[in-house]
Amino acid sequence: MFQRIFINFLLLAILLPALACQQSGVQTSPTVAPSSLRDVPALRLNYRFESDVPPPEQANQIVQQEERNGLVQADFDQNRPQEILDMTLTSPDGQRVLAIYHNVADEPLQFRLDIYGADGKSLKTITHDGMAVHFPDRILWSPDSTSIAFVAMARLSKRSGLINNPEENNATPVPTIEPTPVPTDANTNTETANTGANANTEAAPPSTPAVGEPPTPVLTFRTEQIYLCDASGNNLKPLTQNEGLMYFYFVWSPDSSALAALAAKSTEWKIFEYQADQRGEKFKPAGRPRIVEKTGRQRLLDDYPTQVHPVWSPDSSKVASAFDKQVRIYDAIGNAPTQAAIILRNQLLLSSKTYEETRQSEMGETAETNTETNANANKAANSNSNTNINAAVNLPEGVLPDESTLVSFSPIVKLIWTEDAMLYFETAYVREFRDSINNVRSYVRWHRLILSPQAVTLGN
Repeated sequence: MFQRIFINFLLLAILLPALACQQSGVQTSPTVAPSSLRDVPALRLNYRFESDVPPPEQANQIVQQEERNGLVQADFDQNRPQEILDMTLTSPDGQRVLAIYHNVADEPLQFRLDIYGADGKSLKTITHDGMAVHFPDRILWSPDSTSIAFVAMARLSKRSGLINNPEENNATPVPTIEPTPVPTDANTNTETANTGANANTEAAPPSTPAVGEPPTPVLTFRTEQIYLCDASGNNLKPLTQNEGLMYFYFVWSPDSSALAALAAKSTEWKIFEYQADQRGEKFKPAGRPRIVEKTGRQRLLDDYPTQVHPVWSPDSSKVASAFDKQVRIYDAIGNAPTQAAIILRNQLLLSSKTYEETRQSEMGETAETNTETNANANKAANSNSNTNINAAVNLPEGVLPDESTLVSFSPIVKLIWTEDAMLYFETAYVREFRDSINNVRSYVRWHRLILSPQAVTLGN
């Protein structure tokens, strides 16, 4: 009996050190964090949510339109009486000036482009007579001053429809479409493209005498596409060739290698524009985000449309977009790009509850310091909002409040990526009407995500 106990004890003494070594090996395996977020796939990002922070400096910057270049304006005044200069855009390096103008016979909101030198000398006419530039606020120089990107399509005429397609003169009826589903975490990317199926290839009719070097013939389409040319106005080409899609927004990456863009199907555009018109609201288009490289290669990022403009990370490695109460981050580089959905509904619910409790408390303190007359006036003025605020107060810790009781629980309306590890987003209730006096913009709040890499465990 004693011998059996001794043998068991001896075996246990041998096994325990081995198990301890094995456990120690698992627990002490070294971890390493990448030195740069550029090397971290979107799927491997950690984040920390910070609510109700001061807005970033960029949020307060007012975008001012460049004053028209005096030398270019003088050339139009003296030599181009049938053309009206609308605006000029100087390249970031100051070496070229882009003239945006229209002919007196052109239809409204259809523009043309010429390139000038810094000395005011005309160098080249970029757009031919069959091409109309749309969305002039989206005519952008690349940050490195080597390229110009803009949106254009076949020129329209009231008398003949498309300049190159006179038969296309019938008005398109307002279609009926199914409502867009609410975004989920799934991303199926099922959108298809019709590449150049209805491109307009006929030569444009003659117009006014060419200014500088004549334009280069180039394909045009029945819907708005992104075009690209170099700083001298040469090498013009359609960067996208998806007939039926309307590209209405894009922004250059900081390294000038690609564009983050929004595009909508023309049928969707028409029906949503019609619906906004029926409500008396200003139409704000929604599109599906995508990356368009300078080579023309394009990658659809999401199947769901959004009105929030996509933004680039400062290192040009990622793109962020927003859908209601979630932020999505996409890899822009790498052979196997990933994406991450950061669902913020619960965090925003709790932060709205805290925000409204604080606001109510501050309102109460202010009322105590005012006169009785002012206190009564404030109480009457805030009675409606206090009804909702009080419903969300004094909930047990960890319990999510009812979103219908929170007046500040609003969707994401804007993104600003200030640093590689810091992404700001704004939530607000926004309604814009054709009559701007009725516009509503309330409960504007800024939040941010602090991004960090997930640590990677090194193998033995």
